[in-house]
Amino acid sequence: MEDRIIKATAKGGYIRIIAGQTTNLVQEGARIHDCTPTAASALGRMLTGAALMSTMLKSDKEVITLQIKGGGEAKGVTVTAYSDATVKGFIGNPYVNPPLNSVGKLDVGGAIGKNGSLTVIKDLGLKDPYVGQVPIHSGEIAEDLSYYFTVSEQTPSAVALGVLVDRDYSIKASGGFIIQMMPGADEFIADIITYRLEEIPQLTSMLSQGKSIEDIIKYIFEDMDLKINETIYPEYKCNCSRERMERAFLSIGEKDLTEIYEEGKEEELICHFCNTAYKFTNEEVGELLKQVKKDK
Repeated sequence: MEDRIIKATAKGGYIRIIAGQTTNLVQEGARIHDCTPTAASALGRMLTGAALMSTMLKSDKEVITLQIKGGGEAKGVTVTAYSDATVKGFIGNPYVNPPLNSVGKLDVGGAIGKNGSLTVIKDLGLKDPYVGQVPIHSGEIAEDLSYYFTVSEQTPSAVALGVLVDRDYSIKASGGFIIQMMPGADEFIADIITYRLEEIPQLTSMLSQGKSIEDIIKYIFEDMDLKINETIYPEYKCNCSRERMERAFLSIGEKDLTEIYEEGKEEELICHFCNTAYKFTNEEVGELLKQVKKDK
């Protein structure tokens, strides 16, 4: 089934809903990074959260980055999403493989750890980016994002993120939603939604059974004047290029470039987000060194 994110409202606009199924893009991220099931779940939840949040961006120049670092064996997860819902990311240790948690589930929270923070960086095209940071609440990521929205943006939010990994390590289902109460919303409606969210099956279970994200949202918001306003098609996509890598290479400075060139070395830079390797021959290093000297 095709990945997609829907933006919707209910109760006359007092409830904002962003929900998506992201199985294919999470599969691509897990494949690129050769993830264990726990790493795939951690990376996939972050990719899904960022993809959902990217639909809140106002212009095509805006970018959002999520980072979670909790001191656990996963060694942190970083994801970046753009206004067209393309997203990329990496996990510090894609081979993290802790035992199942106390309820027999993948221990994402244990892999992430709780001694750290969740950081949200929004590059809005201004001089300085907006940076919001909250202590890690659980390490399970959805709860941490919900805590972030409540504390940093003063917007009470229910966040669900799930990744179901099959026995062959493929991604069987992935998705998530962000449900937010707008100013002036009736607290009684919030209680009803909370009750319904507690009673429904797990999101990934419903997706794996063939239900679409639209089916799930219609089920949750039955009799609440649900209106689906927009459908967006997210994708795992890295925008790295040789030109970008050249700029990164130039940033190491004249001294280090000179050392590499004079020792006759070649250099290889690898993109963190897609593992593409960019090789620079010694001759090309020399050309970059000339450019640095020329620009002094």
